[in-house]
Amino acid sequence: MGESQQHAAPVPHAFGYLTQPEVRFLDAAVARLIPADELGPGAKEADVTYFIDQQLCSPWGTLSRAYRMGPWPVGTPQQGFQCPLTPQEIYREAIRETNAYCNKQHGKVFSFLTGEQQDALLRELEAGRIELQSLDAKVFFETLLKNTMEGFFSDPIHGGNRDKIGWRLIGFPGVASASYVDHAEEHNVPYQVEPVSILDIQQQRAEVDAQGYPKHVVLHRKA
Repeated sequence: MGESQQHAAPVPHAFGYLTQPEVRFLDAAVARLIPADELGPGAKEADVTYFIDQQLCSPWGTLSRAYRMGPWPVGTPQQGFQCPLTPQEIYREAIRETNAYCNKQHGKVFSFLTGEQQDALLRELEAGRIELQSLDAKVFFETLLKNTMEGFFSDPIHGGNRDKIGWRLIGFPGVASASYVDHAEEHNVPYQVEPVSILDIQQQRAEVDAQGYPKHVVLHRKA
């Protein structure tokens, strides 16, 4: 494995909102949604649970900038988020009620189920076939899936995509570089560079030019 594909050991995080049982639930869930495989690490390894926690600690987590007086009829997909619960409440209530359902069906909470059982449970949530008391199971699944993808592919400055795992998987270079012009005449040639994040620049782990643009390091792969 080349140096650019080396992954640092996970760093312990101080979670701001999620409890440890909720962290275990989400670690298990995101690991099924984007699993580690022969292509590389998955969502759990990319610290997606911590990303979700950080979003729940933000104004988005409490919808502090949104109108919340109702009414709450079922909306259309074009109308966006239509739920009386905040994202914080969605995660807290849905995890608690889903774990209660798992206990009733299997005698153990979600994080202790087999991978096959977890996959089946997530499919039931996605289809809305599990009845949660506080909210529609589909709302929880859609929120979880959306946040998992965001945490896997967003800039690491937001808490997820540790070591740019998601970017390495798809070959995304990260923050734009002024050096693109040097490759403008190279047609149908992959632009393979060490990805650079905003966090890399802030922590001075990436070299920048006089205008503040990162200098991309081209990866030389063996044929």
